[in-house]
Amino acid sequence: MTPEKVRQLTVENLGIASAAASTPDAPTPALSAADTSPEDLELPEGDEVLAQLLDAIDLGYAGIILVGPPGTSKSWYAKRLAHAYAGDADATDFVQFHTSYQYEDFMVGFVPDAAGRFQPVKRTLPIMCEKALTRPDTQHVLVIDEISRCDAARVFGEALTYIEMDKRKLPFRVASGLEMTIPENLVIIATMNPWDKGVDDMDIAFERRFARVEMPPSSDILREILLAKGAEQDFVERLLAFYEGIQRLDDEYCRLGHAYFINAVNDTSARRIWAFSLDPFFKRACRFLPETYKDIRRMWRAFEDGAPAPEMEAPTDPEAVPAGAPGAAA
Repeated sequence: MTPEKVRQLTVENLGIASAAASTPDAPTPALSAADTSPEDLELPEGDEVLAQLLDAIDLGYAGIILVGPPGTSKSWYAKRLAHAYAGDADATDFVQFHTSYQYEDFMVGFVPDAAGRFQPVKRTLPIMCEKALTRPDTQHVLVIDEISRCDAARVFGEALTYIEMDKRKLPFRVASGLEMTIPENLVIIATMNPWDKGVDDMDIAFERRFARVEMPPSSDILREILLAKGAEQDFVERLLAFYEGIQRLDDEYCRLGHAYFINAVNDTSARRIWAFSLDPFFKRACRFLPETYKDIRRMWRAFEDGAPAPEMEAPTDPEAVPAGAPGAAA
């Protein structure tokens, strides 16, 4: 096709208003770890999850995926790990994947400029790579929250190959023609709920580039939080009996983290949390498991009555009972 036969499309051709023209290479809005004060981002010395991140990097992984049921401090931890590893808020960025998130949101998209012509615009990953390349002596971290909520391999596109550590610094071109390089001083920390629908469809080639770090529910964390908030010891032990009973259920879809309970400091607030979030969560998780829902209701009534939680059968898989993990409230 000769150049004179190529038609340049404008926003007027497509019926798109051009009043809010975009500037090429403008970064997409992102929540930075800097939105939290540095003191709030500190992790204790010798933190186990930070140690696992460092081990994963030493082994050549592109980063880690924090995996656990909802409410197990994954997002809380991801920001603090980013701060601890980078040590500089300007060297971190935060993005959340969702069902509508696309390659054009993460890699390169096309937007109209002031003249009404569509121009390629660098998005989150290329911008982060350029920042890391200009500061080679500083570690950079990109936090991706809810990485399984979309087709992650499609969102990364050509970069999927080059996030591997042995392919860092190799130049490559994306579909728009833009040439980019992923530097060695960029690490990705992601979070994932293992029961999200998108997990089953996650690309194996993508997943193997990351180390998985389990973030199980923790009774120790919940006890520490509730006692620090002034909850009575008897109340805390009754609530923990219910919480631990949930973790022993055979159905893993019913398990949930301590963040659901951190504001349950007395019986009144606990009943409200049950009505507002716990009961709807369990009804949905048990929509095909009526007997399991009945067991959960019995355990909750035992908590309300102040009686010991009914004994539940342990899961058949001994590894299905998550052990306590380090962390803090989400």
